[in-house]
Amino acid sequence: MWKKSEVSDQTATGQVGIKKKSKVPGVMITQFIDEIPEGKSHPDFIRKPIALTIQEGKLAIFKAIVVGDPVPNVTWARNNGDISDPQKYQTKFDPNSGEHTIEMPNISPDQADTYKCFATNEFGKAMVTVMLNVIEVGFKKNKANQKSTATDPNELKAVLKRKSKVRPKTEARKDGEIDPKFWEILLSADKKDYERICAEYGVTDFRWMLKKLNEMKREREQEQAEFVKSISNLKHIDVNPDGSASFELDLNLLDASSRIFIYKDGEIIPYSQDLEMEMKHNLNQVGKKYIFTIRDLVPDDAGLYQLDVEDVSVFSTEFKLPMVDFLVKLKEVKAMEREDAIFECVLSKPLSKIMWVGKNNRLEQGDKYDITVSEDKLIHRLLVKDCMQVDKGIYAAVAGIKSNNAWLIVEADNYLDTKGKKKPRKTTQAGGAGVDLAKIAAEQQIKLQKERDERIAAVKTASAEEEAAGAVDSGGSASSPGDCSRAEKEVRRDASGDTGPARSVTDTRGKDTGKGMESADLAGNLKASKSSKDGKKLSSKEKASISKDGGTQKLATQSSKDSDSRPNQAKVMECETDAMTTAGDLPEFDPDDLHKFSKKVIVKVGQTASFKMPLPPQDPTEISWFKDGIELFDGGSIKIVKELNQSRLQIKDCLQSDSGEIKIQLKNTFGTAKAFSRLIVVDKPGPPQGPVEVIDSSSSVIELKWKPPSDTGGSEVTNFLVERQQVGQSMWKKVWDSSADRLSFRDRNVSHGKNYIYRIYAENSEGISDPLETEGIMAGTLIYPGQPAPPKVVSTFKNCINLTWTPPEEDGGTKILGYQLEKRKKDTNQWVTLNPSKEPISGPLGYTILIESFTCQFITFIATRANPYSFKTFFIFLLATDQPKPPGPVVLEQVVYGKVIITWAPSPDQEKDDRLHYMVAERDSNTRVWRTIADRLFCNTYTTSVHPGREYHFRVYAKNDMGLSDPSKSPTWGVNELRVPLVTRSPVMITFERPPSILVPLKFHSPPRGFQLYMTCAVRGFPTPHVAWYLNNVCINSNNSYYITNAYGVCSMYIIRVGPEHSGEYKVVAVNSFGKAECSTNLKVRD
Repeated sequence: MWKKSEVSDQTATGQVGIKKKSKVPGVMITQFIDEIPEGKSHPDFIRKPIALTIQEGKLAIFKAIVVGDPVPNVTWARNNGDISDPQKYQTKFDPNSGEHTIEMPNISPDQADTYKCFATNEFGKAMVTVMLNVIEVGFKKNKANQKSTATDPNELKAVLKRKSKVRPKTEARKDGEIDPKFWEILLSADKKDYERICAEYGVTDFRWMLKKLNEMKREREQEQAEFVKSISNLKHIDVNPDGSASFELDLNLLDASSRIFIYKDGEIIPYSQDLEMEMKHNLNQVGKKYIFTIRDLVPDDAGLYQLDVEDVSVFSTEFKLPMVDFLVKLKEVKAMEREDAIFECVLSKPLSKIMWVGKNNRLEQGDKYDITVSEDKLIHRLLVKDCMQVDKGIYAAVAGIKSNNAWLIVEADNYLDTKGKKKPRKTTQAGGAGVDLAKIAAEQQIKLQKERDERIAAVKTASAEEEAAGAVDSGGSASSPGDCSRAEKEVRRDASGDTGPARSVTDTRGKDTGKGMESADLAGNLKASKSSKDGKKLSSKEKASISKDGGTQKLATQSSKDSDSRPNQAKVMECETDAMTTAGDLPEFDPDDLHKFSKKVIVKVGQTASFKMPLPPQDPTEISWFKDGIELFDGGSIKIVKELNQSRLQIKDCLQSDSGEIKIQLKNTFGTAKAFSRLIVVDKPGPPQGPVEVIDSSSSVIELKWKPPSDTGGSEVTNFLVERQQVGQSMWKKVWDSSADRLSFRDRNVSHGKNYIYRIYAENSEGISDPLETEGIMAGTLIYPGQPAPPKVVSTFKNCINLTWTPPEEDGGTKILGYQLEKRKKDTNQWVTLNPSKEPISGPLGYTILIESFTCQFITFIATRANPYSFKTFFIFLLATDQPKPPGPVVLEQVVYGKVIITWAPSPDQEKDDRLHYMVAERDSNTRVWRTIADRLFCNTYTTSVHPGREYHFRVYAKNDMGLSDPSKSPTWGVNELRVPLVTRSPVMITFERPPSILVPLKFHSPPRGFQLYMTCAVRGFPTPHVAWYLNNVCINSNNSYYITNAYGVCSMYIIRVGPEHSGEYKVVAVNSFGKAECSTNLKVRD
């Protein structure tokens, strides 16, 4: 029955303070002061204990994690009773995880209560309560407990009545009585399983069985009608791919509050309804569906499971776990595309069926998979037909609680001669165990038959011994052969680890102490032999037996212990021999910990993978870690921690190459123990494999086909994404997203004659791969007409240009419907259509183009569209410009007497027109006439001479091929107001000698072919430097194709009409007796 706890008042009397709210529900916080200093905090729980319902005799643990500054002090208490008994209550703290725990080993019903956890520091206190319920095993209670928990006689009867009809294993049955388990299994079984169940339980009268079964079904349905509306979709218990076992059913209850009980072999078992609680048994309800799950399977989990609603049995299912192992394990298989792959394994015991798992999904017989088993039921095979890239991954064979797995690697077939058709399927098979499975299975059959014969013989011998009572020697110094066989059998079982801890016995033969007696004489006189232990004769109290086989005698010790380590002696007449027996434990793992460790560890690239193996108390052992058979050592990205009760392995910053088998090995004097796990490091996949195959490229559809990526990143590819870009445009558009089994795509939204580029991505749970990009693919095939004659510029104006052209000489066999005209501005990739695409330009063959006044760019025009599905292009380069805008403000400055520096801000059009330059005009008060003092200046400063006593006015113009801009006027340079005052100084030696320097460097130029070009720079130095011009490091001063001048430090180079031969690097080098200076630029002539 349920031992429920009582919840008392959760607030201590007399407690004062400020109540605070915690982020964790159910936590009560009391703050002791009004304001907490900065950086400090009151206690709080970030993980509170979870209510627990547990079976009597088990280990109960409550865990909590608290925070606060200063670090809080954590204490535990219970409502009804104290926790001072260290045998019942053990409080612990783990500094690594920060967990505070209270453990209650061997829990008893009187410990069911409400428990409290307190966290206290100087600023406050936090408290949380948790309930502990204890289930008594078998509901066997004494009268005192019955009175304390069920005072109502009717309730007491109902509680005592709630027992399974299946008797526990500890209760014996009468001879000839049919096990009630037989009927419980039949009531929930399918009709096709009746014959098998009857054979297992030895029932041969089928007619009687069916008659009684129908009667029991009618009675059961009447009982169920009191609590249940309907029962459907029964699914018997079975092992899942994740290593758990579960059964499920749809249950429609009359009262949703009805209690549900789970029994195993007639005894109730505790379970949790919270998936987050790490209990072994869990009952999850989703609507009307109930799913019962068993985690961390061990051999003891086998048995009959029953689900009852109140006191009525609803469903029964038997869970069988065959104790088998894999003699030959699965091996990695590498197969080509469209080739079959086969996995093979050999079991230690015959099984008619095992579970095959592929990529965490159960596999069944069908078109894709062929599952076969040999006649002896030892060899099991899985055939994966017609392998494709989506089939690669991990495949596993599961037999009971044992499993092993291997990779299937599908390699791409690079055979290209397919002509757009699907590759033919191969008739070959890849994989296999690589050994003679039939031979191994035959040897195992012989071994199993021998074991069966030995068991039968042992049973017959035991029966004969029971009949021949008194045959045992009263002295107890020797036993019958049958006893000896059983003793040796128990020793072998202990050594093999079938029951109890494994033991190992080591003996060392001593020397004969006789007088040279021959071995034949010794064997012939063994009838008079005596055995002793530690110098004392063995007696019947010792767990040892002596058996004789001809002239050989054997001493067998049952269930060896550490105390059995001793020297032994055997005496025959005057001879004796001795040997040393040492007994000890083989290293071992806890079965539950071993099962948890065997589960795969999956991490992402760059994360840390952790493996932990608890170690039970045992003899000193040597602990080693391995990856793929290579021993790991502490250092670098690998950290190995070896503690008294556990060992941990951490691999930091994991890469995909770190994936593999992880093994921990324990070794001592008596043997070794190994445990295996697997590390899988996942990442985003690699790009799909190319090249992309174009299946169809008609005027209305483009169809593509590709191959899966060779690198899936360690996890299955789930999707393929396709993006498209039209040639000549910059925007990419997502056009397709589909599952990984689709390796082709049909694009129906295409325009005839357009070129498209596609990008194909692979996606898995970790992200999207880099793209596989195609070349330009045209939709349909175009018939081109001849090229029109180059257009002629009829006239140009400030805001427009008139063009005309003549039709092509050849029309391509079709009528020319019109012409399409497009333009593109300089330094852009975007083409702009000048006339609508559905309204081509027809005769007369002319067109007027508006030009923006601010453009000053080279514009490319595309003309001629021959028909709606084809076009040809030609290119015209025009310089569209206007009169430049005036320069900015003009500033005058005098640094040297008699010289004025004129500086102005550049024109806004200077960056748009590389042919723009400046002109400076001057007027003084003496002549009163404007005159040009400088022209073709590509800089923004000029120095001129002035005379004292005169007024000067200056104007700066911007100038290009279209003419002059409006002038920018300077302020008046007065007679005396801006004069530099004359200061009489003592004579100073002044030198004007200086090395050359570049004042204004060369600029980059890119004129069209046939245009003129000016290239200038400013140089100074004294003595006047010699200036040389170079093209690609070849001096061009003497080349008549270039007009080179050097006036007052302004070095100019003029080309009348540029061509491709003028392209290259231009360099100016100025040299005098004090040094050298140089500058360079590039000239690119456009076609």
